[in-house]
Amino acid sequence: MQQISPIKQRIVQYLDSIKVSRYEFYKDSKMTRGVLDKETGISEDNIAKFLAYAPNVNAIWLITGAGKMLLSDINVNSAQQVNEPQANYNEDNKVFKLRTDRNVKQQSIPLYNIEASAGIVQLFKDGNENEPIDYIKVPNLPKCDGAVYITGDSMYPLLKSGDIVMYKTVNNINDSLFFGEMYLVSLDVDGDEFISVKWLHKSEHGDDYIRLVSENRHHSPKDVKLKHVRAMALVKGSIRINSMF
Repeated sequence: MQQISPIKQRIVQYLDSIKVSRYEFYKDSKMTRGVLDKETGISEDNIAKFLAYAPNVNAIWLITGAGKMLLSDINVNSAQQVNEPQANYNEDNKVFKLRTDRNVKQQSIPLYNIEASAGIVQLFKDGNENEPIDYIKVPNLPKCDGAVYITGDSMYPLLKSGDIVMYKTVNNINDSLFFGEMYLVSLDVDGDEFISVKWLHKSEHGDDYIRLVSENRHHSPKDVKLKHVRAMALVKGSIRINSMF
């Protein structure tokens, strides 16, 4: 049986190094979806599409495996200054991140409609099967899985209804929570899904509970049982549009 070509393996190696999913890569590069998983060679057309997508990749390394992966690693003093984008943030683009986050130079973050996805539980479950309504690109943002519009005023004035939050899905709620950080939370309330953005604190009721705290002082903190949490995602950033013209 023919093995996956070394060139494909090196493309996957590059995508892993910048923490970009194959879904995002196929969308941005226009390469045929699933081509990297097929145990076949790779066409010149797809190689050209990849190099256009990743102009900083060393073509010699891609084809032969020799040398450095990135052109910027060959001549750091000159190439890095030209090729690496610099972050340019303002008050309308707030980034929340952990010390362990690794910024991604460029990523396309899918923006989803929660209502069309029947809530974030179904959104997280279906993953790439959901059709985004748009894509967001923010320089040097930590790796995100998606973005959604929020409703309500529980996080006002930090966040307000209509703002966009960009998130990283929590796959293991019991072991992967960071207290003091902001989360997108889905709760089971009498069989219905309640979605909100809250600060996550430790609960005085023990490890079976978490405390959800609002930024808005008119909303009281609430301790909830972990078993009632249907899904969670760490909020990595937010976007607020102040004017439509």
